[in-house]
Amino acid sequence: MKYLRIFAAVFSKHRAAAPASVMFKPLETKVLTLSPAAAHEPTFVTRESGADPSDILSCTAKALKDGHVVAVPTDTIYGLACLAQNTGAVRKIYDIKSRNEQKPLAICVGEIQDIYKYCKVKVKEELLADLLPGPVTLVFERSEILNKELNPFTRLVGVRIPDCTFLRRICQACKEPLALTSANVSAQSSTVAVHEFKDLWPKLAVVVDGGPIGDQTRLGSTVVDLSVRSRYRIIRAGCALSSTVDVLEGKYGLSSLDLG
Repeated sequence: MKYLRIFAAVFSKHRAAAPASVMFKPLETKVLTLSPAAAHEPTFVTRESGADPSDILSCTAKALKDGHVVAVPTDTIYGLACLAQNTGAVRKIYDIKSRNEQKPLAICVGEIQDIYKYCKVKVKEELLADLLPGPVTLVFERSEILNKELNPFTRLVGVRIPDCTFLRRICQACKEPLALTSANVSAQSSTVAVHEFKDLWPKLAVVVDGGPIGDQTRLGSTVVDLSVRSRYRIIRAGCALSSTVDVLEGKYGLSSLDLG
């Protein structure tokens, strides 16, 4: 018993001394190319340029299910993703980005019906269909089924369905939402090509290279709060502000909370 007490005391001491952040060992990062890209990879990378799209999807989904963080193209910028219901993976994203833990992560789902599972929706389904898939993040009150350790400081959550078939298929393959954020260290510019966040690759299991993102604006999605019935509030202008407001006001008669 004496030796057990000594072991317990030493174990407790070392556990208390361990840093709160996630410790990373460089992963054997796989860069899976959906389209040609001319980048010079560091030695830890395995690039599979001839992989079949379905194999890329399967490999990425497996990495997510294994609790890893991956990089994926979206319809606006490159993003980092993990399973939203996996608290350990969510913490990895915050560490990889050096992100303030009081800044929320959005979730990404594959189909409009998935939104009703994780959010309390107060707008017509037709409104959702007019904006999604697309470069818009809609903010609703979260449902009880969503991981309570994801953004525990707020009752709201942003949800995306990007206009990116590959990413929607990943969500469908995983059968649960992804936590999604931009692929860059916090306070640095958003990225529109995989080589721009090469310094993060050692911490990622998979980097899906979909080539340069189309419009190159780096603005990210337009973020709009729809948690109050018949009202909306723009949180971030993003790349689709005008078209989003046209739908909200012109077609559905919502009024802006920003106008009082």
